[in-house]
Amino acid sequence: MKKIFFILTVIFPLLTFSQSKKITLTEAISIAQKKSPDYKTSLNRNQSNYWRFKNYKARFLPQFRLNATLPQYTKATTRITNDAGQDIFVNQDQLLIEGGLSVSQNIPYTGGTLSLFSNLERVELFGLNDNIGYSVIPFSLRYRQNSLFYNPFRWDKKIEPLVYEESKREFIENMEGISLNTCQYYFRLLKAQMQLKIARQNVSNQDTLYQISKGRFRMGKIAENELLQMELSLLNSKNNVTTNTIALKKSSQDLSRYLELDNENIELNVPEDLPLFEVDIDKAIEEAQSNRKSVIEFRRKRLEAEKELARVKGSNKLELSLDANLGISQNGNDFNSLFDNYNKQQSLSLRISMPIFDWGVSKSRKKMAEADLDLTKNNIEQDKQAFEQEIYLHVLNWSSQRDFLATAQKAKEIAEKRYDISKKRYVLSKITISDLNIALQEKDKAVIQYLNSLEKFWQDYYTLRQLTLYDFINDKKIEVDTILFD
Repeated sequence: MKKIFFILTVIFPLLTFSQSKKITLTEAISIAQKKSPDYKTSLNRNQSNYWRFKNYKARFLPQFRLNATLPQYTKATTRITNDAGQDIFVNQDQLLIEGGLSVSQNIPYTGGTLSLFSNLERVELFGLNDNIGYSVIPFSLRYRQNSLFYNPFRWDKKIEPLVYEESKREFIENMEGISLNTCQYYFRLLKAQMQLKIARQNVSNQDTLYQISKGRFRMGKIAENELLQMELSLLNSKNNVTTNTIALKKSSQDLSRYLELDNENIELNVPEDLPLFEVDIDKAIEEAQSNRKSVIEFRRKRLEAEKELARVKGSNKLELSLDANLGISQNGNDFNSLFDNYNKQQSLSLRISMPIFDWGVSKSRKKMAEADLDLTKNNIEQDKQAFEQEIYLHVLNWSSQRDFLATAQKAKEIAEKRYDISKKRYVLSKITISDLNIALQEKDKAVIQYLNSLEKFWQDYYTLRQLTLYDFINDKKIEVDTILFD
């Protein structure tokens, strides 16, 4: 057991800090914002929304397409309907080659699609009556619109830019969230290192005091009960070293994995320096309303609900759809004569659909969409109030957090000084071992409470940045480099 304890208290620390990587909280956050799993997840989501926006923009650009059949050979018996309206079976042995070009354009102002296309076909028949036929459509202009009362393109032009802007702001918020997560991992390891340091120091102090107590016991100055209590304190301190060593190893691995470091032996410093600055509540709320994704999200949700209501109204009673075509065509057996005396091809269809009696289905759909819109508006108002309240309360909390930290630091200094005095007084037989142990416990507790207050201080700072997306130290908006995926 003594050998194991020697390895844990002497050899392990030497191996740890001889090859340790020194890192500060700011450096850890910088690394996490480039390499952590949270960063990669956020980046993937941002990429997805980026390409969604690119897809939306491309839908309103001309779309060119080549269609071709090269070739299609058919040899089969097929049932067809002749000019007399009779079904007959014919033998087919033919080769079809077809090609065409088309260009289409979505019209955002009307909700329809305008397309222009041309096509050329060549059919070669095999058998007793070999011949070749051609068919050409030099151009054909077509306009289609599914509904005259609902224009999805108009709603997309309102909603999709908001979705993209929301995703960009979400990415910035996630980067500040990474700062918060890094802060938690950082202080978890820092407290583990501090607790192990305290435990080792306590072992050294308890061992010294135990040797003094043994001498006093032999001289008859203290009772055996006090000696046993000191020995018990020494054993408990040794157990604390073992427990804290394991906790340190786990915390070190957690931070190392999060930062994707190849070294788990990390040496941290205590981040105590932060410039003094005041946060005005009105300024914080104003910046949050200007920068946060929630504000964009409120508008986007309301527009989506309004879009659904418009869709239901547009198809609830009278449905109208339009299909118009204008072009020329020609066919024949001589290719050179295809481009003379074109045949006009024109078509216009206006389809109407209107329910006569639907047992209230149309009315219920409209009422459901209206209720969903009202519910969305109500939820948005509640979310806005919660949004402003969260910022208001956090700013109030932030203004007092530095006082809490100063109090915790002062308590730590007092507790450490009290323990030093108590240890000296115990050596001089001025106090009992119980009083010394109480001073030791209060000292250890004050040190950890100070680190907890320091952690809360930094977490509140990065939470303030995340809630407002504003850097109050440098007095500017928080931004990230533009990410391009072309």
